[in-house]
Amino acid sequence: MVSERWSASAVEGLISLPLESLLTGDYEADPALVRERLRARYGPVAPVDVLGVPVWFVLGYDEVLHIMQNARDVWSKRVGHWRAYAEGRVPADWPLLALLQADNSGFHDGERHRGLRGAWIAGLRPFQDPGSEQAQRLERAMVRYCDDLVGVMAEAGPTGRADLAAQYGRPFPLLVANHLLGVTIERGEDMVEDQWRLLDGPDSAGAYQRLCAALLELATVKRQRRGDDLPSYMIEAKPDLTDEELARELMMLSGFLDFTGSLICNVILEVITNPRLRESVSVGAIEEVVNRVALANPALANLTFRYARTSVKLGRFTIAAGDPVMLSIAGAHTDPRFAGALTRDSVRSTRAHLAWGAGPHRCPSQRLATQMSSIAVRRLLDRFSALKPAIPADQLPWRPSPFVRALRSLPVNYELSASFAGTPRPAPETGGEPSPPVAQDDGDGRPRSGLLAVLRRLRRVQ
Repeated sequence: MVSERWSASAVEGLISLPLESLLTGDYEADPALVRERLRARYGPVAPVDVLGVPVWFVLGYDEVLHIMQNARDVWSKRVGHWRAYAEGRVPADWPLLALLQADNSGFHDGERHRGLRGAWIAGLRPFQDPGSEQAQRLERAMVRYCDDLVGVMAEAGPTGRADLAAQYGRPFPLLVANHLLGVTIERGEDMVEDQWRLLDGPDSAGAYQRLCAALLELATVKRQRRGDDLPSYMIEAKPDLTDEELARELMMLSGFLDFTGSLICNVILEVITNPRLRESVSVGAIEEVVNRVALANPALANLTFRYARTSVKLGRFTIAAGDPVMLSIAGAHTDPRFAGALTRDSVRSTRAHLAWGAGPHRCPSQRLATQMSSIAVRRLLDRFSALKPAIPADQLPWRPSPFVRALRSLPVNYELSASFAGTPRPAPETGGEPSPPVAQDDGDGRPRSGLLAVLRRLRRVQ
């Protein structure tokens, strides 16, 4: 259905075509079916309605890659290049507008983007270089976080039922983020819980404001007192980065957390439902399994908008200057021109997929996300001798989202491995709540007191 806000004379071309609503119940239940229906009708580019706004939905592999590479600077991430937005025709309360207006490197082009991206690459380098001390500390910390999360689940007993999305896959990246940020455990407890609320809670607006304030304070502190952490390395790489700019960049971690947590859950689902992949993990091919899932079931199914700077031919259509396009990674991966390389039972898969992006906005943290996913899945399988879906895979609930393909929950029946089932855990206090552990460190000397209490609170958020 076409929104009445959009007239054919105002947006010639896109609006003159029949627009199919993209984010429907059908899309939430089976997005692949919707994408293939659009491809059959329109080819590699389809005119769609996204929450009342007309958008070009790009499904073809070659077309998606071409736009990502942006060799001639035809495509912009700046919302100001969106003609309808510049003319005041995008409603102020449109649900995705605040995200697209974000003033950070994800939504900039040119020199501004290159400078901010350079700070990210330099800031992440110590954590992504396998030979560095920082990367080794981070790896030890990640293993501990996985064990802590399993330990909290195991408090219910050596056998039972758990939600591997809410209790494991999604909280784990929040803990890693606090390590990267170099926060104290006291501030870290609040930030972990607000990051959770921001991604999946009733107080997301309040959580956003508190996180912004906390990150601005953190940026100020790190400028005065540097450490072995992401903000300090970013400041060192780009000294003219203001505290406000740094705080806005660090807010992008929330998107990284959501993406990585969703990827972990998607990998877990594939591994526990596909014996061939489970066998591959057991023989050490975990990174190849992560790569295969990133291709077959990308967590970031669609990307945020890009805008044509000039009229350009794409597929069967001419995209007018100022028109928005939404790139479908999942659609590109099922393009018949590309998809023949993957079958259900194959383990090795092409690295030419687009799950990590391409061109100027390619993900700078690919290695870190892959490492996090690999450690999380491998450690989970080490700690449980049996993990079986508690409901059929085709009945699992997925979160409604225009961008992320993420499980709302992943209920499983589990059995702990004999070695982990015998590991001592904190005894319950009066009232049934387990007592907090004595102060420990997470592999880099930072105290962990109170951490398990946070994990227990996250466990109760379903």
